[in-house]
Amino acid sequence: MEQTLLLFRSLFLTGCGVAGWYIASVVESWSDQPWLGAFLGLAIGLGVILADRVMKGVSLRAFSSATFGLLLGCALATLALASGLFDNAHRDVQWTIRLVVYLVFGYLGTMLALRSNRDEFSLIIPYVRLMRTRPADFSWVLDTSAVIDGRITDLCKSGFVEGTLIVPRFVLRELQDLGDSPDPTRRQKGRRGLDLLNELRALPNIEVSVHESDPSSTSDEMRYIHLAALYQARLVTTNYNLGRVAEIQKVRVLNIHHLAGALRVPLLTGEHLMLRLSREGKESHQAVGFLADGTMLVVNHARDLIGREAEVVVSSSIQTSAGRMVFAELAQSPGKSPR
Repeated sequence: MEQTLLLFRSLFLTGCGVAGWYIASVVESWSDQPWLGAFLGLAIGLGVILADRVMKGVSLRAFSSATFGLLLGCALATLALASGLFDNAHRDVQWTIRLVVYLVFGYLGTMLALRSNRDEFSLIIPYVRLMRTRPADFSWVLDTSAVIDGRITDLCKSGFVEGTLIVPRFVLRELQDLGDSPDPTRRQKGRRGLDLLNELRALPNIEVSVHESDPSSTSDEMRYIHLAALYQARLVTTNYNLGRVAEIQKVRVLNIHHLAGALRVPLLTGEHLMLRLSREGKESHQAVGFLADGTMLVVNHARDLIGREAEVVVSSSIQTSAGRMVFAELAQSPGKSPR
């Protein structure tokens, strides 16, 4: 993509230079120095490219909103001038007054439009709301942690998440850097994230959109929040702190860890279940096993049964910052082998 943009800009500069040369050769006062026209054309082309670089973080939605606000401000300025309020001013300053009025109203209209959301436009255009043609077509902004986690793929396959998944360009670069890392663990995470994105692109109910702009002037967390607020989208993450900051700024957040915790089947006190004990517990007599959803069960007086499957009875459970922890007892007496 970067090479294509560089080629297009080079062709644009060349065209500006040739156009300046041709115009200067036609104008009599510049016909003997056409290189001045070429230089002026190149300067104008460089100015346009610089403006494009400055507007890199501006989306089409923001541009259309600013254009609407500018037109509205110019319309109000025209009404103010047509009222005859400045007709008594000196003729030498009337042009300056008109320019200032248009600049002030145009600036105010543009700023108000950029700060407004879609619903507020219905106050200006009655009975018209600027919204997607399909209300159910939600947008979701994925951060790097959500892509590496991988469970977003299962949510999309099950139909709980539909619509457009927005993946910022800097997330792809970060995954590529991880995939090229000499550390095997980081390299596996990066390649797994890229494979999952390709898998998401093949789903019929999902559209994966790569967002090109990179608001690099902000912090890593603020880049996701800025993008989600810009598209009125939900932010998908596994980062607790990022989710809290986004909620403070009124951005809707889907934390996959919280969703997984909410979907875990509740274990009732006295419930019997078969559990494979995989490792030792904190106490000398404890053994630990895990359910299919990742819930950890600490079984008392079961250390001798590590590596085997045993029937246990749920005795209690507590909620910790790391998740839910369940305590259980052996269904048989310690001296009796499990079924």
